[in-house]
Amino acid sequence: MSASDAHANAAFETLAIHAGQDPDPLTGAVVPPIYQVSTYKQDGVGGLRNGYEYSRSANPTRKALEDCLASIEGGRTGLAFASGLAAEDCLLRTVCVPGDHVVIPADAYGGTFRLFSKVLSRWGLGWTAANMSDPAAVRAAVVPGKTKAIWVETPSNPLLGIADIAALAGVAHETGSLLVVDNTFATPYLQQPLALGADVVVHSTTKYMGGHSDVVGGALVVSDEELGSELAYHQNAMGAVAGPFDAWLVLRGVKTLAVRMDRHCSNAQRIAEALAAHSKVTAVHYPGLPDDPGHEVAAKQMSGFGGMVSFRVAGGEQEAVDICGRTELFTLGESLGGVESLIEHPGRMTHASAAGSPLEVPNDLIRLSVGIESIDDLLADLLRALG
Repeated sequence: MSASDAHANAAFETLAIHAGQDPDPLTGAVVPPIYQVSTYKQDGVGGLRNGYEYSRSANPTRKALEDCLASIEGGRTGLAFASGLAAEDCLLRTVCVPGDHVVIPADAYGGTFRLFSKVLSRWGLGWTAANMSDPAAVRAAVVPGKTKAIWVETPSNPLLGIADIAALAGVAHETGSLLVVDNTFATPYLQQPLALGADVVVHSTTKYMGGHSDVVGGALVVSDEELGSELAYHQNAMGAVAGPFDAWLVLRGVKTLAVRMDRHCSNAQRIAEALAAHSKVTAVHYPGLPDDPGHEVAAKQMSGFGGMVSFRVAGGEQEAVDICGRTELFTLGESLGGVESLIEHPGRMTHASAAGSPLEVPNDLIRLSVGIESIDDLLADLLRALG
C-alpha cells in the first residue's frame, strides 16, 4: 500500500499535509522539490517520462499542489493557475460559448464583476446579477437554454452574504446549469461545496490557501472526470498556469491552513461582536453573529464563520476612509487571508470597478481581513481608530 493509499480516508488536517506530497523517491525529502524546469528529457520520440514533456502542460511541483487541492476539497481533479482570475477565465471559456449566459452574485468580487462586464461581455457572454441568498430570485434570473452556470460566492466579498449551496445546486441542476462556488473566503477547511452539490469550486489561492501574502495563484476543483479533462485541456491550451515556485508556496501554506483558520475565526468573532456593540458602527456583516441574515445557513454548511468582517460607520464615506487611515496593526491594503490583519475601503479599492453598477458597494463600508495576531492588540487598534 502506498503512502497516498494509507491516508486516502484521513482527516482534513492530515490530507493538507500529506495528500500529493509523498516523500521524494530520489532523496527522501519530506517536502516536494521545486522543479524549476521548462522541459524534460524524453525516452525516445513521443516517450514521455512519467507524463512530463513541458511545464506548461505538467510540472511535478504543480501536480503535487493540484493533487492536494483535489483531496482537501473532496474532488477528483484539481488545477492550479497563475491567479484566481486566470482560473475563472479558463473555467468560463471552457463551459461557455459566445451567446451563453451566467447568473452572478449581486455583491460579487470586483475583479470577477470586471471579468464578466468588461472582458467576457465583449466575447458575447451575457450575465445577470441576482441575490444569491434567495433561490427563487436566482431561478428567476436563469435564461432557459442559455444559462450555463450559476456563480456563487459564499461568504461573498465584501458584504459576507451567505448562499445556501445545496438549494442553489438544486436550482442549477433543474435548469441544466453548473453550480460554481467561489470558496476563497471559507476555504475547504470550513466548507465543502462539492459535497453539498456544487459542480466546480474556485479559489484565489493568493488568500487563505497561501496564507502569507507572498504568492498569487488560483485553482479549480471538480468531481466530474469529463469536466476535469476539459478544464485540463484548456488550462494547457490557454497557458495561465501556476509556476513551480508559486505552487510550492501555496502547498506550504495549505499545510497550516487548519490551525490558521481556527485563529482567524476566533479573532474575527471577537471583533465582530465588539463592532456590533460600538456606537459609531451602523451595521456589521459577519455570519457568526446570531442576528446576521445568513447565520442559520452558514451554521448549517460551514464548520466556522471565517476571518472576514465588514462594517458600516456613522459619518459616511469620509469617516470610513479616515478610519482606514488611523489603524496601525491593521495594515491598509488590498487582498486578504494572510496572517497579518488588513483594512480597506472597498468602494475606493477592491470594488472600485463596480462603481455605478448594480453591484456598487456602500461608500461607508470598511472590510477587515482579520489576521492571527493577539486579539487584544487587534481590538485595541481598531477601537482606537474608531475613536
